[in-house]
Amino acid sequence: MGKIAFVFPGQGAQAVGMGKDAYDTIEASRQVIDRADAALGFPLSELIFNGPEEQLKQTANTQPALLAVSVALLEAFKARGVQPDFVAGHSLGEYSALVAAGAISYEDALRTVRARGQFMELAVPGGAGAMAAVLGAERAALAELCATVSRESGSVELANVNCPGQIVVSGTASGVAAVVERCKEAGAKRAIPLEVSGPFHSSLMQPAADQLREVLAGLSLQDAVVPVVANVTAAPVTEAETIRRLLAEQVVSPVLWEDSVRYLLEAGVDTFVEIGSGTVLTGLIRKIDRSARVVSINSVEAIETYTG
Repeated sequence: MGKIAFVFPGQGAQAVGMGKDAYDTIEASRQVIDRADAALGFPLSELIFNGPEEQLKQTANTQPALLAVSVALLEAFKARGVQPDFVAGHSLGEYSALVAAGAISYEDALRTVRARGQFMELAVPGGAGAMAAVLGAERAALAELCATVSRESGSVELANVNCPGQIVVSGTASGVAAVVERCKEAGAKRAIPLEVSGPFHSSLMQPAADQLREVLAGLSLQDAVVPVVANVTAAPVTEAETIRRLLAEQVVSPVLWEDSVRYLLEAGVDTFVEIGSGTVLTGLIRKIDRSARVVSINSVEAIETYTG
């Protein structure tokens, strides 16, 4: 029997109205969303279901919103009796994975990602940082180009290694602009500047990492009951203190998503269940390995039609 991994999406997967069908029809999901409003002290549910989109897109709102919807769908999906052998999440999604693995309480995760979003938004003055998706480049060649550009134009680093041919770079506005301009030197087909509020997963996020480390220091974390494949290392972690350290490092480190999925495949995972809004990870996993079975649990219908 092959193994199962639950995977959870990160920023960019949000959509106004996400999770509404589960909230309306499944008591366990409704309770999860209502608990988010109570934990944060403002009606997050109103923002999730009705927008406006501009407000939902603000990092400090997006992060708890995506977490709440992932956990709401996870609670509904639990009725199917499916147990994961591993969990993983993309950037913010790692917090959803840690809730699923019993390493952090849902309320603590909500408050932490709300703060994480605020720290990330404020770490770099508006317009000083940027991110871009580079398509078609080899990782080593792109890393080399980033090193060259960092010396000449302004710091820029690999931020998300998503799948073959899709890597996101992050750094100073000047550094990212230079990589976009020169991406063909790394064998890329093209580069697309991203609409983000800061240079996430780059060393420029150090102020946010330092602030987050302080918040994490005060949190009660437990050892994970299911191995969590960490973004920073692309390796499984269960020990609470290691999780605490890696969550702070994650803010300034690249998200090694492709490596994480390859680790899971080598560990015998043949079914990936993406739980949360959208189908971003489903698309990435298929690009990493066409033969992997990937299921998106992003609606009540998807839960009801899941065949195991």
